[in-house]
Amino acid sequence: MYAIVAVDKNWAIGREGDQLCYIPADLKRFQKLTTGHAVLVGRKTLATFPGGRPLKNRRNIILSSRKDFAPEGGEVFPSLEEALAAAPEDTFVIGGESVYRVTLDRCDTAYVTKIQKAFPADCYFPNLDADPAWQATEEEGPFTHEGLTYTYVTYRRIR
Repeated sequence: MYAIVAVDKNWAIGREGDQLCYIPADLKRFQKLTTGHAVLVGRKTLATFPGGRPLKNRRNIILSSRKDFAPEGGEVFPSLEEALAAAPEDTFVIGGESVYRVTLDRCDTAYVTKIQKAFPADCYFPNLDADPAWQATEEEGPFTHEGLTYTYVTYRRIR
């Protein structure tokens, strides 16, 4: 499995149920990497997508304990174990915070967009730079968008 995420300087990923910022080139990269693959997402994160709908051209595996939640184009699972049993090996974990935390130990690669700014935030991704189980293996950039500087860093789990 893979994780894909955009983080700020403090590894923050969101605030009040939304992303910290939107960078069009990063959204295109996200689409390119995840299209044709399964994505594993929590219900609250799914609600932040356009129209709150599952992503097109991807198999959407959604974690939700709500029995009445059944978005068209998504497969809803009440437990992580059931979702993981349905998820193919090349699934991308796309959030939110709690989904990342319970699945990161199952991921071999993390595609991280590192934004060189600290935002007010209430959701965080684990700091892979401080985790000896992970190593940055590739870096692209820096790039800029509307005054924001960012890089793409690929982390691999050390086995």
